Amino acid sequence: MAIPVKLNVFEGPLDLLLHLIDKNKIDIYDIPIVEITDQYMEYIHSMEKEDLGVMSEFMVMAATLIDIKCRMLLPREVNEEGEEEDPRAELVARLLEYKTYKYMSYELRDKMDDAAGVFYKTATVPEEVLEYREPVDPEELLKGLTLEKLHSIYQSIIRRQENKIDPIRSKFGTIEKEEVSLSDKMIQMRDYACGHRSFSFRDLLNAQSSRVQVIVTFLSILELMKMGHIQVEQDALFDDIRVQVVTDPETWKNLTEFADE
Repeated sequence: MAIPVKLNVFEGPLDLLLHLIDKNKIDIYDIPIVEITDQYMEYIHSMEKEDLGVMSEFMVMAATLIDIKCRMLLPREVNEEGEEEDPRAELVARLLEYKTYKYMSYELRDKMDDAAGVFYKTATVPEEVLEYREPVDPEELLKGLTLEKLHSIYQSIIRRQENKIDPIRSKFGTIEKEEVSLSDKMIQMRDYACGHRSFSFRDLLNAQSSRVQVIVTFLSILELMKMGHIQVEQDALFDDIRVQVVTDPETWKNLTEFADE
């Protein structure tokens, strides 16, 4: 026999089903689908506000209940493991999940209500209290301190600092930018050529202080050759290269123009 259902505002079809189950004190794992379906359909017929969006959700659930009701009249289906499948199993799982979230929302609502009555007051500590520092007595602080203890403290600090060092990156070298330009090197070569009309290319490169200096010096020699100020000679393969100055270095005025390019 169907019990009278008081028309409430339910959040959805699952909410209505949980209400009917609680009212009838039914085991959610063993829902009498015929009785619940009849009560559910009675509620739908008594809905006064016909909101299509809301009604569509309830009608879908009504169709689901009727489908389960029909499947309950048929022989049970057997799964791959040879067990009979309960047509209500999927609906029960949905109801349990919805019930979990519903009661979780109640817990959150209660916490929000409790938090609404909590107020925080900013600290109003006097400045004198904030500025106060407890006096330190050096004699009391160093009481019992020996050189052995001091050495132990020092070693522990050193070990702590060593543990912070990356064992891989700490071995990387430091990349430093060397401020040397081709134009500046060519001007240096002009000054060098004033006192050395013939010189060894190998000795010139060996006199450079870094790899960058060697590269820039080599490029300056190539530029001076292209400009016709010097010539190079080599008697045999792998022999030293001799650099001959063929023009007066004092006339190398276009180096400044080259520097501005």
